[in-house]
Amino acid sequence: MAALAASGILRAAEPTYGEKYRPQFHFSPKKGWTNDPNGLVFYKGEYHLFFQHNPFDVVWGNMTWGHAVSPDMVHWTQIENSLEPDKLGTMYSGSAVVDWNNTAGFQKGEEKTIVLIYTAAGGNNPESKGQPFTQCIAYSNDRGRTFTKYPGNPVVPNIAGGNRDPKVVWHAPTGQWIMTLFVEGNTYAFLSSPDLKHWTMLHKMTVPTVAECPDFFEMPVENEPGVSKWIWTGANATYVVGNFDGKRFVPEVLQQPLSRGTNYYAVQTYSDLPGNRRVQVAWMNGGKYPGMPFNQQMSCPVEFKLRKVGYGSYRLSALPIREIESLRGTPHTWKDLALRPEENPLAGISGDLWDIVAEIEVGGAKEVGFRLRGETVAYTVKDPARNSTLSNANFSAAMPMKAGRIRLRILVDRTSIEVFGNDGEMVIPRCFLPPDNQNGFEMYASGGEAKVVSLDLYPMRTAWGTA
Repeated sequence: MAALAASGILRAAEPTYGEKYRPQFHFSPKKGWTNDPNGLVFYKGEYHLFFQHNPFDVVWGNMTWGHAVSPDMVHWTQIENSLEPDKLGTMYSGSAVVDWNNTAGFQKGEEKTIVLIYTAAGGNNPESKGQPFTQCIAYSNDRGRTFTKYPGNPVVPNIAGGNRDPKVVWHAPTGQWIMTLFVEGNTYAFLSSPDLKHWTMLHKMTVPTVAECPDFFEMPVENEPGVSKWIWTGANATYVVGNFDGKRFVPEVLQQPLSRGTNYYAVQTYSDLPGNRRVQVAWMNGGKYPGMPFNQQMSCPVEFKLRKVGYGSYRLSALPIREIESLRGTPHTWKDLALRPEENPLAGISGDLWDIVAEIEVGGAKEVGFRLRGETVAYTVKDPARNSTLSNANFSAAMPMKAGRIRLRILVDRTSIEVFGNDGEMVIPRCFLPPDNQNGFEMYASGGEAKVVSLDLYPMRTAWGTA
């Protein structure tokens, strides 16, 4: 107990989930460290979020699978940890599926089996000294409340070095499970299995500069009826679009970044979502939370759309899930407002939780944007056709106007600002540490006049204890 107090985990002065730097509509654990989202899966009305977790301290270590459940991906309840370190290693990242057809034979009773596929990181705890990194499975017959590790683990022996982060998906046309796995360096593997227990190597693929935590899923093309594509992503949300026939993934479109900056990592999408949705969650790595009983947070879940853009090219866009709008209060609203240099239509507005939706006609301005709790979100005009940039503090990327306008969606929480440009074509998430008593807002134009076509500032309620 004394060790926990010394580490800062036990604090009696502030209520849990109401602490100074506690995100109010982004998931963070009650106490301890968290990093990668793991095992994102939906079953019978519940969204499951497993996560890399150190239950004993606010620094990385003792990797365990923490577990939270939600009715809507907004209001989370943390429950008992699901995977604890064992003789094969500590519990590194992985994924989860619902075994609808009982291919593994684990089902007992009426509930379908939820299966976790994870890396046992050998050598990272005393019990596993000398063991390699291997891939293992565990299963639940009680809607994810308890998990039993398969006695035949590991199901995939070590391929090379620190091979890890298995992502598994069902491939209906060939009736088999497909795993993509980080092997080492820039190499990733694809494997297949009829039952989640016995795996066969299909092929390997080289993808530079994406680093571990692969994901793999199929999506319909929104503006190309009847066409779907397979998408492979790496930890930093860079993605590749291609085709998959059950044996080989063939990229058609070269790597593209989904997000900019360094506060969006270890991305994973949900399995088994209803309505053919594809929702991604990331670890917002690199945040600072001094004096808090927890460390690190997840991103707001975002929903993907895949569109064809030009001949033979496809692009993902991402916007916050619609469920986050349940936390909105009554908005401050403006329409057709002239935005002149040295003027601030938001003077007198303050707060630390906001959902901002704006459409701006840039006009003669050289820069337009917001200053939010001391942080700047800016659109800077260099060449309207090519080189104009959207930035979130020091993270920026090129984003052209559309018919002279830009559209922005900005989520402001206690310790994060997530910016979505032009309906999610550009995503710039960022963690920040707000100065004390800095809750003021400003909207500005410089170098000329712009027009606010529409602006809605929604104050947000906390998600903790409001489900």
